Amino acid sequence: MAHFSMPAERDFGWTLKPVDTTAFEIVERSNGQFCVVLNHALLRGVTSEMIHWWFLHFPNLRVTLEDTPGYESQTVPGYLLWHPSDHCSAELSGSLGPNGVSQAGAKIHIREAMQFNTYALKYPVDTALSIFYCAPDGWAMGKRLPFLGNVMCLRIHYKDVLSAGQVIGVHYHYEVVIGATGNNPIVRAFNRRLTAEYSPEFFAAWHLHNTIEVGTFENFLPALFAQRDDDSGMSYTRNMNPIATKTSNQTAHAPDLFRKRVEGYKTLKDPHAFQNPKASSFL
Repeated sequence: MAHFSMPAERDFGWTLKPVDTTAFEIVERSNGQFCVVLNHALLRGVTSEMIHWWFLHFPNLRVTLEDTPGYESQTVPGYLLWHPSDHCSAELSGSLGPNGVSQAGAKIHIREAMQFNTYALKYPVDTALSIFYCAPDGWAMGKRLPFLGNVMCLRIHYKDVLSAGQVIGVHYHYEVVIGATGNNPIVRAFNRRLTAEYSPEFFAAWHLHNTIEVGTFENFLPALFAQRDDDSGMSYTRNMNPIATKTSNQTAHAPDLFRKRVEGYKTLKDPHAFQNPKASSFL
């Protein structure tokens, strides 16, 4: 049971992306492991430089919400802009980078609840994860245990998409592996225990949560990135939203890559090696 309280919902006036803008599948394996592949629609108006900056700084950001109903002129964690209802807090600790930013080797403690408006605290996250990878092309976090190795890893990869030499958006691809690799009784018992908390049902709820979360980059990230060097502090108002058109006609950006990655998780022996959170691009 979660031991935190969620802040009030933020009505930013955004059009939130639906799940049919993505490609999503959960692969369940015989040893109790499961793997999740989620390929998003192209992020318009956003660059990979912006997203890398966000992952470096987001747990430390503070933003004044000038005209958000119920939050007028309140300064809140930047994490609350990344989802209008499901986010609570994100805190860095351990071996931090210059000026306290994220880097590989640090830890991040996240508190959130999947589809809070529907499920309340049925699917919470309240855990500290190690940051495995924090680079201009991606981010990965998870857990490793002695003798078992990687038992959880959430890996994101992103890359600018160009047209006529101009960035038209970002390809953003997400993969998750839950459970230890192997098929002996100890591994199977451990995986059953772990997946009782992080189950396929949890990640089915996570699907909409993450679709919304990633889609909101289009709404707020360009505005915050433009203020990154402003010593007076960051603010957000509704007229900063650069996205004026509806997003319901978007689909997953790379269906062929999605199918290839799903097939790999179905057939290859070691999902963690296939995911490889320290590797460079698989896009």
